[in-house]
Parts: sequence; structure tokens; C-alpha cells
Amino acid sequence: MAGIQAGAQAIAGHNSNAPVNYAADRIELQDRANRVVLSGNVDITQAGLRLQAARTQVNYSDAGGLKIQRITATGGVTVTRGNERAAGEVAVYDFNRRVITMAGNVRLNRGSDTLNGGRLVIDLKSGVSSVDGRANGSSSVTGTVSGSGSGRVSGSFSVPQN
Repeated sequence: MAGIQAGAQAIAGHNSNAPVNYAADRIELQDRANRVVLSGNVDITQAGLRLQAARTQVNYSDAGGLKIQRITATGGVTVTRGNERAAGEVAVYDFNRRVITMAGNVRLNRGSDTLNGGRLVIDLKSGVSSVDGRANGSSSVTGTVSGSGSGRVSGSFSVPQN
């Protein structure tokens, strides 16, 4: 468990005001809706944080300059930073709250430690990450996701050799 906690502390230093870089097979700018849709091998990076998915929708405000409000990713979503990797079916990165919420068969790995559940919430301000068994119990994550059905969290922690 110490390994997972150390990873959460490293995430607490994430600069959510850093530039966001992106690449995808297709990009569609929807000016009237203040959104950009990226599809096909989407790869988004920000200050050492990397999000990969099949499709993302980036919502922004345009008040004197573009400001990202939220990124919603679907389809084989992975979020990595350093040696920590989270995977799930859906992820929402709320830039205003500085929170990433993932849902649907979520798996969090750090080194050889693992956590599995229905939903993962990463608070970038505090560095606290939490996993619960619910597949979709948050208003932050929209869409239909399927969980393992058990409603429980499972995992495996490494024990240091003496």
C-alpha cells in the first residue's frame, strides 16, 4: 500500500496549468459548441501526465483565450505518470476541480502493486487517489460503463523482502 500512496503524493505536484499537447488520427473543431473531438489513437500529454484513448471530447471556454474546462475520454483509456498507470473504460479530467475520474473495470498499477474496482478518483490538488466498487456512481462520469459486477475493490500489494 505504501507504493500506491507514494504515487498519489507524486501526482499531487501535477501542474494542471501546464500546456496540453495532443495528437490523434482525426480532429474535429466544433466552434459553436466550444469543443474539440479527437478520435483514433488519441494521445494527450500535460506535464508528465499522459492520457490515451480511442476518442476524446475537449470542452473549453473562449473568453479572451482558450481555456480547457474538461476532457472526456472513452475507449481503452489509460492515464500514466511515472511508474503509475490507471486504465478504465471512461475517464473525465475536470480542469476546474483538478480531478480525474475513471470508471468501468478500473485497474491502478504502481510497480507490482495493483488495485481493481469500478471507479477511480484522482485528486490532483491533494494527491489522494481512491478506488471503489461502483461502476458509475459519480455525476462526473457520463455514459454507460460496465463493472465487474462485484461492487468490491480488490488488489495485490508487494511485501518487501528482508
